Amino acid sequence: MNASQCGQFTSMRHFSFLASFLFLLLGSVPAWAAHITVFKAKRILEYKADGVTRTFKIGLGASPTGRKLRQGDRKTPEGSYLITHKNPQSQFYLSLGISYPNLDDAALAVKSGIITPGQHAAMAEAIKQGRVPSQHTPMGGEIFIHGKGAGSDWTWGCIALDDKQMRVLYDLVRPGDKVSILP
Repeated sequence: MNASQCGQFTSMRHFSFLASFLFLLLGSVPAWAAHITVFKAKRILEYKADGVTRTFKIGLGASPTGRKLRQGDRKTPEGSYLITHKNPQSQFYLSLGISYPNLDDAALAVKSGIITPGQHAAMAEAIKQGRVPSQHTPMGGEIFIHGKGAGSDWTWGCIALDDKQMRVLYDLVRPGDKVSILP
C-alpha cells in the first residue's frame, strides 16, 4: 500500500516523526492503553478499555484471507501492533495508524524472499529504537483503521468502518493502544 492508494498521509516524514515521537515519549505501551482486537473471519473489531467493550462491523482488504506479505496483495495484516497516530484529515474520513510491519512480519518476509536480510535488519533496528520501520519496502505499509464503509472488503489492506462508527472509535482510541489482528 502506498500513500496514493490509501491517501492517509501525504508526507511520510510527518508520519515517521509522529510515530517516532510517540514511541520515544512512551518508551513502551502505557498502562492506560486500550486493546483493539480485529477478528478478520467474523469481520468484527472489538474495543476494550476500563471494563467496557464495544463491537464494530468492519471491511478488510479485498483479498483478506491470510497474512499480509507484500505490497499490493490487498491483505490485512495479522499479528500484534500499536496505534501510532490519529489522522483527523484522512481521505477516508478519519484514520488510526497501525504499526505494521512488526518483527514477525519482517521475519516472515525475509524467510519468504520478499525483503532482503539487510532490509530486515534495518526494520529490526528501527523497531528497537522505537521508530516506525520503512513503509516503502516490498512488504508495503501505511495500514490504517479508517472510515468510508464496512459493507464489503474493498481496502488495500486497511480495516474500514462506517463513518459514524469510525467517529466513535476515533474518539475512544489513543496512540499507544494495542491492536491484535486475528485470522
